Amino acid sequence: MKTVKFIGLTASVAFLLLLSTACSQNTEREDMEFSNTPAGNFLSLWTIMDERYCFFDLKKEQLGVDWNEVQERYAASISNEMSNRSLFEVLCNMIGELRDGHVNLTSPYDYGRNWSWKTDYPSNYSADLRKKYLGKDYVIAGDGYFYSILDDNIGYLVVESFGSSMSSSRINVMLNNMTLCNGLIIDIRDNGGGDLSAAEFLASHFTEKRLAVSYTCYKTGPGHNDFSKLYKNMLTPAKEDLRWIKPVVLLTNRGCFSSANDFAFTMKALENVTLMGDTTGGGGGFPMSSELPNGWVVRFSSAPTFDAEMNHVEFGVAPDIRLDMDEADVKAGKDTYIERARKFINDKLVNP
Repeated sequence: MKTVKFIGLTASVAFLLLLSTACSQNTEREDMEFSNTPAGNFLSLWTIMDERYCFFDLKKEQLGVDWNEVQERYAASISNEMSNRSLFEVLCNMIGELRDGHVNLTSPYDYGRNWSWKTDYPSNYSADLRKKYLGKDYVIAGDGYFYSILDDNIGYLVVESFGSSMSSSRINVMLNNMTLCNGLIIDIRDNGGGDLSAAEFLASHFTEKRLAVSYTCYKTGPGHNDFSKLYKNMLTPAKEDLRWIKPVVLLTNRGCFSSANDFAFTMKALENVTLMGDTTGGGGGFPMSSELPNGWVVRFSSAPTFDAEMNHVEFGVAPDIRLDMDEADVKAGKDTYIERARKFINDKLVNP
């Protein structure tokens, strides 16, 4: 028998969760033990999600998911004679009902996931066209950060991932190199996320005032509605770095997930930023992990985030200007998103 353990991802989130757990009147449920059998692992997974997952009400409202009904339905497929691979398939299908990209099951031979937040929609993105606009002499500002200046004097920054942060000195060099540009296009299409602090640090260079950009609450007990009060998340301007106050167009598609989703709603709260493209892929909950009796690891959303206007962002951030790639443009070697963003910035020069 194995005790269910909860493993935090970041020190700050872990501290808040440990603090809230200490205040809970139901902490004894965390010490429940489950046998290392198909039935024990099934019940362990269902219980971890039941007590720790943060979006049950939202998923019931939007997707019709009833977690108790899900348990009853999938329990019928569990037997202690089934193979590990069969068990893995059943468990993945069960948590897949939540359609959450932050809900995954990891085993030694596979990684269970639901990527419907991206695969069920048009990509609105072409890697080849992105390379064409960057040109051959683009600048590599960091791991996953590339930029160049387009021929109409508009800066074009590609952020492929927030897996690492661009250093303060590199951001200063980049913004200094584009000082004379009329505006900036930031392209985060197909950015699957990474380090939230990296996204926040980049965003801090596009505001001159401290402001609330989102709100978060935390689980305080095993009940589906056991949450703390809302905590305000503030964006503070980069103190000693250059800050960009000219027009910015942020290009988004369904491939923007997790910290890229956070970057989108953070930037949307800024006065000089316009979101253009498709709704992001979502991923609005802090992910945490826990271990099943057989050693498989489940990841799940543990704390919901709301944007500056108190909207859930689990299902994505809507753009200010909705846009799809035009097939005629693609055939002509043009990226509809980038061309529309250029026109938007150039029009602002004429009509500020």
